[in-house]
Amino acid sequence: YAMEAVKQGTPVLGLRSNTHVVLASFKKAQSELAQHQQKIFKIDDHMCIGISGLTADARVLAEYMRNECLNHRYIYDAPMKTGRLVSQVADMSQQKTQNSSKRPYGVGMLVAGVDEKGPQLFETCPSGNYFEYYAMAIGGRSTSAKTYLEKHFETFPVADADALVQHALEAMNKTTASDQTLTVKNTAVIVIGKDSKFRELPPDELQKFIDKLEKKEAEPDAPMEEAGGAAPMDTSG
Repeated sequence: YAMEAVKQGTPVLGLRSNTHVVLASFKKAQSELAQHQQKIFKIDDHMCIGISGLTADARVLAEYMRNECLNHRYIYDAPMKTGRLVSQVADMSQQKTQNSSKRPYGVGMLVAGVDEKGPQLFETCPSGNYFEYYAMAIGGRSTSAKTYLEKHFETFPVADADALVQHALEAMNKTTASDQTLTVKNTAVIVIGKDSKFRELPPDELQKFIDKLEKKEAEPDAPMEEAGGAAPMDTSG
């Protein structure tokens, strides 16, 4: 069930080059009156997470990760390594799957960070699994974003920050329904570089990238046969 919560969450995607890592998320509003919910949390100057699933569980993990980063900086006077922290979070998640009185965290995360190894991007699962990626998308309707990223990921390592942001938004655009468009209100983009700290793109800068997006064609309605799935079985025999 925890894995299902991730699949039905809002889409989040990340991609990295040799110098930068970018996270983009789609922010949903509960109603017309509500503010859009933030799906990307800053952990440290060099690290952030994008979440899909239960936000309450994500906050618990974000709090733990922030504390670990502070402790590491206090003891070693150096920023926390991304891979090490992801492995600790995965250990915590795995413990929760093993203990019958606890439930797993219903949240999947993309962890983006820059350390001495350069930009890094990890995905964590409620099961305790974690993987490193060049580019990845999680959450509802993320398959079409993954397809876009798979087509273009070979160009990412040498891309500059602006090109990465444009790719991120193009991929994010694929996850939305045909009648929905990306706006500065429902989209958040974070850039972390080797020599630049955590930075969220301000609305005016984000708007320039959104204006360059490819126009979406209206999706044709699926014919009835396709919509109905498999043909009914012949039972007359």
